[in-house]
Amino acid sequence: MREAAFVRQNKDKWAAFENALINKGQLHPDELSDLYIEITDHLSYAKTFYPGSNTQIYLNTLASQAHQKIYKTKRESRNRIVHFWKTEFPTMFKDHHRELLISFLVFSFFVIVGAFSSANEGDFVRSILGNGYVNMTLENIEKGDPMAVYKEQGAFNMFLGITINNIKVAIYAFAFGIFLGVGTLYIMLQNGIMLGSFQYFFYEKGLLWESARTIWIHGTIEISVIIIAGCAGLVLANGILFPGTYTRLESFKRGVKNGLKIMVSTVPFFIIAGFLEGFVTRHTEMPDWLAIFIILTSLSLIVFYYIIYPYQIHRKTTHADTE
Repeated sequence: MREAAFVRQNKDKWAAFENALINKGQLHPDELSDLYIEITDHLSYAKTFYPGSNTQIYLNTLASQAHQKIYKTKRESRNRIVHFWKTEFPTMFKDHHRELLISFLVFSFFVIVGAFSSANEGDFVRSILGNGYVNMTLENIEKGDPMAVYKEQGAFNMFLGITINNIKVAIYAFAFGIFLGVGTLYIMLQNGIMLGSFQYFFYEKGLLWESARTIWIHGTIEISVIIIAGCAGLVLANGILFPGTYTRLESFKRGVKNGLKIMVSTVPFFIIAGFLEGFVTRHTEMPDWLAIFIILTSLSLIVFYYIIYPYQIHRKTTHADTE
């Protein structure tokens, strides 16, 4: 890349960083540290390809100023956890909405594949859900309680087992991103096809609404955070495949770090989903309006925190930088 193109590509970022150094207190030390790493990567690039240039001198000065400020002021905040959930994570996640969209689209596609395959292959549902589950559900339908599976275990044991299992699936979705994203997409495939098959099975029995109003009480959050875990896996893969101006190793480290932050953000939501499945979903006698209220509230929570709120934080930060 020519020096002029390199400068054009990154000058806004450098200016924002320089402004952050001047206006103390606007950035959390950890955010400043992340920017510092990026600047030093650019400095290394400039030293390699534009030695002795004005660009190298400028970046060297900027990096030196940043180093002094970071190690003079960096300390762990007492409100570190609050800061993570309120500012640090949403700010970072805004940059990964593309991966979130890809994860959502892939998952949705395989839900359709699962439903379509179930409609056209007689034994497909059994091959996906297992004979034991299908036979048990058919027996429950005959008894007039198609959702009885959610009442078989004790509430707490079910909550604990489901939460651990869901977190395990999410970890797989993230960790398998190391295989250039293919592993993550496979986890999305598995879970998408399973969901599509499950819903078609009940549709075929004339119980689509009964199943949907029941499983989506917990499934709204559960499925959403599995998709978000898929996003984390794609962030990891992206760090390997597309290093940009970073070294591939540094890009990989950033992918792991951001992916882990995304995973941490999902843990409370998995706990909520597990609680709903263990303690609430079992009450299939609840009125439709209450089930719909829980589902819409859950969906609103996910959409707000992972989509709307990051945009709000981004706009607020951008507005502050331009003042």
